[in-house]
Amino acid sequence: MKTTTQTPGDEFAALCRQAWDTLIPARAGYLADVSPHYDDVLHDVAQRTEHTGSLGKADIAALVVRKRLSAQTRWVTALMSLPDTHVRVVTERAVTAVRDTTLTRSEAARTGRGIIAELPGFRTGDALASAILTAAAPKCMAVYDRRVQHALDTLRLPLTPTLGRYGRYLQLLDDLLHLRPSAR
Repeated sequence: MKTTTQTPGDEFAALCRQAWDTLIPARAGYLADVSPHYDDVLHDVAQRTEHTGSLGKADIAALVVRKRLSAQTRWVTALMSLPDTHVRVVTERAVTAVRDTTLTRSEAARTGRGIIAELPGFRTGDALASAILTAAAPKCMAVYDRRVQHALDTLRLPLTPTLGRYGRYLQLLDDLLHLRPSAR
């Protein structure tokens, strides 16, 4: 049996290095396979959000299309039945939360995600909510979806679907970024 003097922190650092060795080429492969215009909608919504400080129903609808979600669901009907002013009040609070520089990235993500949960269709599932939060703070937040979960599972980086997943995802990203090889 091989003995080791590695601490759990050393093991995590090694796992992070392995993750970067996998993630960097995977990202390059993804970018090579999609149109350079694929994220135009996300960038447009982010730019509008920068100026307005909130997202409206039209912005959310654009992100639904970008995420390739079905708009033929009860939650879409419930969301569309709300006044746009109400949606903007909720999203404005979420935008403020994810842009709060006094919070850690994961705390801001958890707070913003909790606020977005007030809208129909956002109580569970983080894919569309993460797109909204990323549009609100593109330099701080990150999109979460099934491809991200698959990559994390492949790398054996645990991220369970229990409540608070989006905040834990951003904490995991912070941990990976902190241990990012400087030669990249």
